[in-house]
Amino acid sequence: LAVSRLKDEIKNKSEEIEAYLSLGATSRQAAQKVIKTAIKTGMIPTVDSMKTLGIVQLPGMMTGLILGGVDPIDAVKYQIMVTFMLASTVAISCFSVTFLTYREFFTSNHQLKEVGN
Repeated sequence: LAVSRLKDEIKNKSEEIEAYLSLGATSRQAAQKVIKTAIKTGMIPTVDSMKTLGIVQLPGMMTGLILGGVDPIDAVKYQIMVTFMLASTVAISCFSVTFLTYREFFTSNHQLKEVGN
């Protein structure tokens, strides 16, 4: 999702990016807003699922622990830990893939390449 959004944003904002580049910005500086948008978009599904956790849906691990006889407070603690681990994994993945991919849209001379479909 993050890479798809990155590509779409670079395609849609190519004139703005080229304006930054023409004023002496590096490719990273020119793509900074686009990168930020792509990371936010990549995180949306995880953040949305975290919003409903425990209120609308009961996660499988937490339900299993409660049915297995574990104290509900301990089950919730484990579920919160797992949820934060999942969120951090998604965040690290979005950061990594976005920062590794944006360079493919620029030449070594910090010029924007033509973005295809």
